[in-house]
Amino acid sequence: MAFGFNPKHEQEILLKDCTREEFLILAVETAKRLEWDIHYISNTGFIAYTNNRTFSWNREVTIKVMENSALLRSASTGSEMADWGKNKRVIEDFITIFERSKAELPKQELHNRYNAMQEHLSGMQEDLLQAPPPTAKEKIRNFFSIFKPVEGYFITPVIINVNVLIFLVMISTGINFLFPNGESLLRWGANFKPYTLEGEWWRMITSTFLHFGIIHLLMNMYALLNVAILLEPLLGAKKFATAYLLTALTASVTSLWWNDYGVSAGASGAVFGMYGVFLALLTTHLIEKTTRKALLTSIGVFIVYNLAFGLQLKIVDNSAHIGGLIGGILIGYAFVPALKSRENKRVEGISITIVTVVIVMAAIFACSKIPNDIVIYEKKMNLFSEREKTALAIYNLPDNAPRDTVLFRLKEQGIQKWRENIQLLDSVNRLKIPSNHKSQNDKLRAYCELRIKAYEWIYAAVWEDTDKYKDSIHFYNVQVEQKLNELNGNTKTD
Repeated sequence: MAFGFNPKHEQEILLKDCTREEFLILAVETAKRLEWDIHYISNTGFIAYTNNRTFSWNREVTIKVMENSALLRSASTGSEMADWGKNKRVIEDFITIFERSKAELPKQELHNRYNAMQEHLSGMQEDLLQAPPPTAKEKIRNFFSIFKPVEGYFITPVIINVNVLIFLVMISTGINFLFPNGESLLRWGANFKPYTLEGEWWRMITSTFLHFGIIHLLMNMYALLNVAILLEPLLGAKKFATAYLLTALTASVTSLWWNDYGVSAGASGAVFGMYGVFLALLTTHLIEKTTRKALLTSIGVFIVYNLAFGLQLKIVDNSAHIGGLIGGILIGYAFVPALKSRENKRVEGISITIVTVVIVMAAIFACSKIPNDIVIYEKKMNLFSEREKTALAIYNLPDNAPRDTVLFRLKEQGIQKWRENIQLLDSVNRLKIPSNHKSQNDKLRAYCELRIKAYEWIYAAVWEDTDKYKDSIHFYNVQVEQKLNELNGNTKTD
């Protein structure tokens, strides 16, 4: 399988018992039998293009006849990066038909055809086949063609350019281009459950255009390009753009459902989504049968390998990959009717509308059912602080406060609030929160229990109007102070 920008396959064969002229005529006859379109012909060979069906990239075939041999070259056209062995098969098919033509056409017939074709051949002084190889500058220009939108390859370069541009702007503001931290990406719109589910819904899309460093960006853009150059011409710009954004959405929703506190960013969820679309279409008759097997194998290997690789690394958001993949498969099947009726723009519009509405509504419903425990935790802890302030207000009463007022404050606004806080902490520990939060909650619970003990002794002292409980009150106040130091990280020993 040839791989690279415009992959190709070259093979040199000996002329054997053919003259250069005879070989040229036989090669032209072979091209005609293969239904190739001969674009250019000269005394030294010709340039032709294969005439393939939908989803099969055309090949530029160059036949260059030399003194004792001929150079056969098949190169992918457009922006194809992987040819799945097709260029090699083009050359193999040419050789097979060439030998058949050679056996069927007598030499006199070959000479007659060559003489008849002479007036149509290009002169040697303008022979394109004798052109020098491309310069380094021309090769660079060819590389940068992947960033240029053209017909059949329009949305992909736009997506790549946007991702690259955002990354360049990010690093221009001082963000580390190799290993940006989660906090930096959060400022730029990364996906984070506590923020996203609290109203910042736009993070589900913006996060897919952010990356954790240059390597992360290059890997995702490379994977996108590898599938998009095959898929975008089949889907068309509108359906391709719709599929990309919707799979990005399904990936982000799945990430929110699975990850409680992780910061998620990157195009990989949407990229997996496009592979999912591709996978779905490969199971239909939209793609020629001879192409399916090689593509299914390649796509399957990519998906399985990357999912398995993601399981080995905790930093990889495999949930987004799976969500994007599943979303892509569903979207791929949903687009089949529109792909079967390519000329009917109404069918395309209806398909895009229905798919968009269904995915967006499903995303809204799913997000409404995803518990945002860390935000719930923060709200409950704010309530804890408010109750604590109310309970501690007993110490702000004046010395001459009425006895009934003091007793009421101690019982209803003191002891009661500490008990309510214990119940609150018990409910908080049932949430999905980090283990260090639960450890802190256990300390807070012990703190509340100590406060209740101290308040009960104070209540008894006020009720009986006695100071005989001062030692007990002092003991629990010391315990409270020690627990506060422990909560604040200031452990003290006597």
